[in-house]
Amino acid sequence: MILTGHLRPLCHEYKNPIAYRLRLDDQEAPLNDFLGNTVQIDYLGTISCIYCGRKIKKSFNSGSCYPCFRDRAENDLCIVKPHLCHFHRGTCRDEAFGRAHCMQPHLVYIALSDDIKVGITRKSNAVNRWIDQGAVAALPIAEVPDRKTAGELEFHLSQFIKDKTNWRRMLKNQVADKDLTAVRSELREKIPENYAQYFLDSQQVMDFRYPQLQIPEKIKSLDLNKQAHIEGTLIGVKGQYMIFENGVINMRKYSGYKVRVVLGGKA
Repeated sequence: MILTGHLRPLCHEYKNPIAYRLRLDDQEAPLNDFLGNTVQIDYLGTISCIYCGRKIKKSFNSGSCYPCFRDRAENDLCIVKPHLCHFHRGTCRDEAFGRAHCMQPHLVYIALSDDIKVGITRKSNAVNRWIDQGAVAALPIAEVPDRKTAGELEFHLSQFIKDKTNWRRMLKNQVADKDLTAVRSELREKIPENYAQYFLDSQQVMDFRYPQLQIPEKIKSLDLNKQAHIEGTLIGVKGQYMIFENGVINMRKYSGYKVRVVLGGKA
């Protein structure tokens, strides 16, 4: 199978294991079907902004041209620091975006990707969020009315539990042996009184299994800006990473890059 187009983040469906699809513009290919096969990715030298479509030499924040990075609500600082959300002050870059994405019910959760981390997500997007992070297990601990409230609670809890994932350990399946329900009980005592009403104590742990034939011994990052031709046996997919026997590539990072992908026969 040969596809040519602009890369988009990997699509996935919650199954056992997770079912992944490679996306190039409006084309898709089922990646799980090509585990153990040779895959080629050739960068064709052009990048198009994923929002406005203009040709660019450099992308910002995984696919934006500079004007879209500067002006669009999707790229505002409060996306990565939600406790700084300024929608309520009337200064959101796009009020419609804010209402659709920020002024919606959010979950504060704990998840296992390498070690336990705390994070937030829109309630409607929770499963996608956990898969994108390569979590093997996740557990909501609070449901709040909006993104700012979720960010404030996450910021408070990050004093006691990290809010980052070590992506190399995640890809090597080096996961801490910890009980999410026990950690939830510990965190309950650390939640400020004004957030206690949002605490969830009856949610069940959700588990995830990823399509992997083997675990890479070393994690080498493959960079389309330095290596326009990538070729190797596909041995797994996890988070937003395609895992080859000779390295890994974060597909979200190269959103908007025009490529030719050959999904071929057995190596």
